[in-house]
Amino acid sequence: MTSGARSPRIVLQNNGVIDPYSLDQAIAVGAYEAMAKIVGEKISPAAVIDIVKASKLRGRGGAGFPTGLKWSFTAAGDPVYIVCNADEGEPGTFKDRLILEGDPHRLIEGIMIAGYAVGARRGYVYIRGEYALSIERMQHAIEAARAAGLLGEDIFDSDFSFDIEIKRGAGAYVCGEETALIESIEGKRGYPRLKPPYPGTVGLWSKPTVVNNVETLANVPPILLNGADWFRSFGTEACPGTKVYTILGHVEKPGLAEAEMGTTLQTIIDEHGGGVKDAKRFKGALIGGAAGAFVCSDCLDKPMDFDGLQEISAVLGSGAILVLSEDASIVDMLDGILTFFQHESCGQCAPGRAGTPALGRILKRIRSGEGRAGDLEQMLRVARTINATALCPLDQSVLLPVESALKHFRGEFEALISG
Repeated sequence: MTSGARSPRIVLQNNGVIDPYSLDQAIAVGAYEAMAKIVGEKISPAAVIDIVKASKLRGRGGAGFPTGLKWSFTAAGDPVYIVCNADEGEPGTFKDRLILEGDPHRLIEGIMIAGYAVGARRGYVYIRGEYALSIERMQHAIEAARAAGLLGEDIFDSDFSFDIEIKRGAGAYVCGEETALIESIEGKRGYPRLKPPYPGTVGLWSKPTVVNNVETLANVPPILLNGADWFRSFGTEACPGTKVYTILGHVEKPGLAEAEMGTTLQTIIDEHGGGVKDAKRFKGALIGGAAGAFVCSDCLDKPMDFDGLQEISAVLGSGAILVLSEDASIVDMLDGILTFFQHESCGQCAPGRAGTPALGRILKRIRSGEGRAGDLEQMLRVARTINATALCPLDQSVLLPVESALKHFRGEFEALISG
């Protein structure tokens, strides 16, 4: 599934190299060395946070918030929790699944280090229920690490104790939002919470909680082992490191690729995806999954990082890149996205509960040839209202695909109305 051997591999360096069921093989390629270094050299929790801050690692789940800063905001408490978000409900995204299945001990170590940094003694990995193999391999790795004394009491003969438990999700897209995920772990319906307070002060069972994405935590052990300067030698100044992308759609080689932050969209499509399928013309791409943005051929030379995409009103999001050739219908694509949002809205707030179906009805009317003058402006008004008033970022994000589709491909929609 992996491609792009010319690019540095940080997160995926062991995928396809080791047997994910073998603790010995994981240790042979450096698993738990960073944790041993921290304990052996008596690096303080504050110093660990400072190293992660200095690395400029930003969250790889979509928001791009600085990881070390997030850890530093976590209040002292008894207990404090670490939650690894492995829900990965974004359509077209499967990067976290490959990390879970290919190198589970890397993730365990990343969770341990985060726990050490913020004073937590327990971590949870929230994995969507459909990821049966991910759950199996993570559970096997946790049990193997526990049996070897790498999880549990007095790790590495120190006074640091830490353990991990898997929580299985039930397939709700909204549980990718950190507070809805926390509600789900607590056994409640996955409704997002009002913020503030934030999880760093009032999280799981009202205790201070850090929620990080799988890919984010997988970057932590090599940073602690090799140093912040080493990590910043990859990518861009503002967005160091690499990014794991899922490349799918009309490409010759769909799959997973790890490339330096700032790599252009054109390079990712050509060098990692093998180019547009059947040598057809590139029409556009949906970047970041259903909650992402459509881009056109004018954006092919744009750097794929948090800041570069922000300049063109797009987002890196989960790192999904759905490539569309000249034959693709943007109208059909947007209809599928709106259907997805309508189905997955939790219904807690009126903008999500009523707004997403309203958008879908307008677009279906346009697709059926019964579109009216002003329909496109009405779609934008509804999407902007949802964005401004919805409770959580998932409903709010419906604006991005609607606005970007009409910005770059408005002619396709107008043709159906005027026709």
